[in-house]
Amino acid sequence: MYKNAILITGAAQRIGLAAARHFKKLGHLVIISYRTHRPMIQQLQADGIVCVKADFSTAQGIRAFCTWIQDNVSSLRALIHNASIWQSEHTYGFSDDLLTAMHQVHVAAPYQINYCCEALLKAGADESETGFSDIIHITDYTVNRGSDKHIAYCASKAALANLSLSFSKRFAPKIKVNSIAPSLILFNPQDSQLYKDRTLKKSLLGNEPGEIEMVNAMAYVLNSRYMTGRELNLDGGRHLMS
Repeated sequence: MYKNAILITGAAQRIGLAAARHFKKLGHLVIISYRTHRPMIQQLQADGIVCVKADFSTAQGIRAFCTWIQDNVSSLRALIHNASIWQSEHTYGFSDDLLTAMHQVHVAAPYQINYCCEALLKAGADESETGFSDIIHITDYTVNRGSDKHIAYCASKAALANLSLSFSKRFAPKIKVNSIAPSLILFNPQDSQLYKDRTLKKSLLGNEPGEIEMVNAMAYVLNSRYMTGRELNLDGGRHLMS
């Protein structure tokens, strides 16, 4: 049985991958979920990171992942909900399928996984040097602004942010529950220079902070002894731009 682990969903690439490596380097037992197998998975396993294939796009997939957790984990130091999908009305139209897909991954999965991990997180709090365990929901800066281009996505991320409020009440005082709401953190390799230039102009700081910004934010939340039900905003001052 895996004990006092940090569980990160959707962590086979980008920010989730950087977080998994960071916490492993600090000596934590790290478990990640991934939906699509990538060559990186074998390297992560060789490095001692536990990798579990999971598909949160269906209720059956979520239940299967919860069953794996219950059968293989005895306590959790932290649960970080990083798994996400990025789809827009521009590509998929205004459809029930789009809204359902966003809700399934960003709301239904965290809702069910949080509930199934309650006892494991309480056990992890007793083993933690801070006296707490943590749930972190990765939301989006658009939660408080909306977006005419990603309506279903933003609505689902707003629901995820609200889960932080409700679960922080349910799980207190042993389990802290918070959100991190990023704007641009890291460009994709296929992003054009024109897109990058336009995006950087949307924030006051005008920079691409990279994965370390999110990793540092996660570490801050985990080390805090007095923060729950809150949202940590990482947007480079974008909320102040007209």
